[in-house]
Amino acid sequence: MDNPVLAEVTRGNTVESRHRGSVIVLDADGGVVLSLGDVERPVFPRSAVKAIQGLPLLESGAADHYGLTEPEIALAVSSHSGEPLHAETSLGMLRKAGRDAGCLECGAHWPMNEAAARAMARDGQEPSALNNNCSGKHAGFVCLACGLDEDPTGYVKPGHAVQQAVRAALEEVTGARHSSDHMGTDGCSIPSYAVPLTALARGFARLGTGQGLGPKRAEAAARIRKAVAAHPFMVAGTGRFDTRVMGLFGERIFIKTGAEGVYCGAIPELGLGIALKCDDGAGRAAEVAMAELIARLLPMSGMEAAEFTPMRESLLKNWNGIEVGRVRAAQF
Repeated sequence: MDNPVLAEVTRGNTVESRHRGSVIVLDADGGVVLSLGDVERPVFPRSAVKAIQGLPLLESGAADHYGLTEPEIALAVSSHSGEPLHAETSLGMLRKAGRDAGCLECGAHWPMNEAAARAMARDGQEPSALNNNCSGKHAGFVCLACGLDEDPTGYVKPGHAVQQAVRAALEEVTGARHSSDHMGTDGCSIPSYAVPLTALARGFARLGTGQGLGPKRAEAAARIRKAVAAHPFMVAGTGRFDTRVMGLFGERIFIKTGAEGVYCGAIPELGLGIALKCDDGAGRAAEVAMAELIARLLPMSGMEAAEFTPMRESLLKNWNGIEVGRVRAAQF
């Protein structure tokens, strides 16, 4: 059986394309609130689980040892746009651990933010690893390695102490075994493990409530949520969906995009965890599907609803700036 349609793309008044996928929403006790499609098929969450990957940085004491600030903690769980403040903050984290950008093993790419990329090109600059959307996470990994008195060299390898700590956190929080049989390599070169959406939703329910986690891990999760809510720009960037949503709702919600059509989230006040995957890997579809779930699940004031409504669809414009269609959630 095919997975249901989560999002559709219109041109004029006609549906031009459809994106299928699967969704699950669990409460903190593991009770199913919503389940659509094949939620047991293993998927790579990619960047969606950065908040879980960031837990060892705080639990180990490394974040406090190096005096990492809330913006830096938020950047450590981000997929940022490579804007100047993002790159500068990543470098600041490294310097606190006595390191520099040469320690980063995530690779370099141009900023995802077009204005930032154009400004660099105009000034004759070349991108560095600091502009990589994962540089904050990797700066956090370097701080963790140094805090553990480990050589950070090779911190992206599965056998390094950093990745062993990250894997243990992922397994405990999601309740799923992160097996080498289902391991791949992420775009930033760290291990990525395919697990069911059910496990990801369970993990985010725990991340949002602390339920099922030990005291130290629950405290670390709460600090990450607080940092992200206070500094949503650091998690994504100018105009990005994650930044806009968490800028509006603050600590009421935590969401994180992943590559290839994955989105995860937590609604702490309701004790809910959310995980979805678009089969074709379309980020545009995953975004509007997540927006639809937020609209259904999260109680909103009139002001919040008015500000959130425009985020529920993506307008499509042609090269003349004429609106020609939109990406919207389907009636799933």
